[in-house]
Amino acid sequence: MTSRRIGIFGGTFDPPHFGHLILAVEAQYQLELDTLLFVLTPDPPHKQGHRLTALDDRIAMLSAAIEGVARFALSRVDIDRPGPHFTADTMAILKEQYPGDVLVYLMGGDSLEGLLVDWDRPGEFIDQCDLIGVMRRPDDELDLSPLEAAFPGISEKIRFVEAPLLEIASNQIRRRVREGRPFLFYLPEKVRTVIAERGIYSELSEEA
Repeated sequence: MTSRRIGIFGGTFDPPHFGHLILAVEAQYQLELDTLLFVLTPDPPHKQGHRLTALDDRIAMLSAAIEGVARFALSRVDIDRPGPHFTADTMAILKEQYPGDVLVYLMGGDSLEGLLVDWDRPGEFIDQCDLIGVMRRPDDELDLSPLEAAFPGISEKIRFVEAPLLEIASNQIRRRVREGRPFLFYLPEKVRTVIAERGIYSELSEEA
């Protein structure tokens, strides 16, 4: 059986917006991914104490965002287990779920540079990745030498994805919804429908 190339795109997706989708489709195309799994993280360790939108609402929004998109799928790997959800554990479970396939974890250049200081068990995470797809924006300059010194061989796993510069942030969209400002072209129509029908973000605090 021929192995598949499966991309892993994690996040809180609160809400999922066009920036997420554009980066995802660029990664799928440039890295020749057969499937791209959106891994919704219910309880991210780096956001402990932050107010997150209800999980059911985030699942509904993400499902709407990728509905009907070929090669995009929602993974429940973190949804169906208790948190906090560390990426090393997530990747270990996915390796068991997709034996023989090539797992490509997608991340931004800032996350890659933060592996040494911000991640729990980064060595375990790297071992579970067959490849690491790094979103590289115009004019990004990434020095891999500190990572290579700490994790010999990581450079051989890295594949760069040339990504457009998109200044869209989920917290910006949440604020726009709360303040009644326009957000028409930030989100797919199906996601906007979910937000309107469920009243999501309408009563968020300023700290959310």
